[in-house]
Amino acid sequence: MQRSLLRLARQQAAVLAAGQRAYASAAELAVAQDSPYLRFASPEPHPVSYGSLLGQIPETQVTTLPNGMRVASETTPFAETATVGVWIDAGSRYETADNNGAAHFLEHMAFKGTKSRKMKQLEEEIENMGGHLNAYTSREITSYYAKVMKQDVDKAIHILSDILQNSDIDELAVERERSVILREMQEVEGIPEEVVFDHLHATAFQHTSLGHTILGPAENIQKLTRGDLADYIATHYTAPRMVVSAAGAVDHSQLVQLAEKAFSGLPAEGLSSKEYIDKNPAYFTGSDVRVRDPDLPKLHFAVAFKGASWTDADAIPLMVIQSIIGAWSKGSAGGSNCSSMMAQRVAINNLADSYMAFNTNYHDTGLFGFYATADPKHQAVDDLAWCMMREISGLIYNATEEQVVRARNQLKASILFQQDGPGGVAEDIGRQLLVYGRRIPKAELFARIDAVDEETVKDVASRFIYDQELALAAVGDCQNLPDYNWFRRRTFWLRY
Repeated sequence: MQRSLLRLARQQAAVLAAGQRAYASAAELAVAQDSPYLRFASPEPHPVSYGSLLGQIPETQVTTLPNGMRVASETTPFAETATVGVWIDAGSRYETADNNGAAHFLEHMAFKGTKSRKMKQLEEEIENMGGHLNAYTSREITSYYAKVMKQDVDKAIHILSDILQNSDIDELAVERERSVILREMQEVEGIPEEVVFDHLHATAFQHTSLGHTILGPAENIQKLTRGDLADYIATHYTAPRMVVSAAGAVDHSQLVQLAEKAFSGLPAEGLSSKEYIDKNPAYFTGSDVRVRDPDLPKLHFAVAFKGASWTDADAIPLMVIQSIIGAWSKGSAGGSNCSSMMAQRVAINNLADSYMAFNTNYHDTGLFGFYATADPKHQAVDDLAWCMMREISGLIYNATEEQVVRARNQLKASILFQQDGPGGVAEDIGRQLLVYGRRIPKAELFARIDAVDEETVKDVASRFIYDQELALAAVGDCQNLPDYNWFRRRTFWLRY
């Protein structure tokens, strides 16, 4: 009898415990439905430390040559390949309205042969060593670089030196290249994202050189002469404005010797980029430009605030804010479960095909904002605009610790991803030496990122977003996209 009662008591206790567990599970489920991250093992983000990894990153060695050119490298143990290139503090920003397009034109001319190498010989020499030679032009930087095996680093330096100092810029070659660049311009005009950002810069930095397009206007390309290109080289291709950067299987002392021999003929005197920018500063203008084309299947638009320069104290917090806003597209794996609240709102309500936050830094200013694409026939463009302005201005008032921790983790990881290889490292070295004058160690950079908290985010958002002018550029069917004043009023919340 006593055993039966004991057994019954145990059964009742088990039923009660099961009921409590079920109740607790139901309560947890209710909470999880409010916060999708509580469905999984980690209910809240934790700061990620890369202390052990940072201690293994090789030191960046920097040497300044007698003519002012800097040579920097980072050696990767056991590497078999290397990326070596020349990063120049020159681009479309350093052009005038009359020669806009010269920097990009010169990039094309560099691969058309030199005084000692015909174009065919140059191409065969690169291919015979299994290498890759390329270049790009941006608004403030022009880069020429090569990816080669470690035994061919000296050949790469020699080729880069030859195309930079001895390019065969004759009138016939210039005439042949005009049609190539004009055809490239037609191709770029078919890429809405490129068109939007060109219009965005033009309207945000009106009547300043930072508003120039990188390719330049067609009328300039048709009239630029050999003399115009030679003048641009003489003015901006000086040794103090150049960095030889290399990463991977490189020996720094050997690289310095090769660079000193190859680039000793570069002029040591000339106009510095700082002197040029001081004379030609960029001024941000609140403005709106729309290319109305109802026949385009998608609407592409960008909204930008005046951002931070490279050396601004708030440049790092703006990067964290960019990570908070994030990016999303219909093809992304995360779907509506992204960490960004904006991504969740856009995905769940089918407001857009894609969006991304951007944060572009320049020597004295920047652009910070978002770019989006949507189908105006099947998606509510006005709701999309409301959602994006609501989320971006909401950071002035409601930045949470969870958002900031996730954003810091994502930002640090993206930096490591971008530099996971000699190509990314060489580019980072070249760019940082041009904009900072030094390579910032990862430990210092990550410490500055980790110093950003929710109060910092609110303060920085208040500085760059709260009641600030903005620039807007759109291409496509803009009929339902709100006007400039509507966007301007949503740079703050009216709270009573």
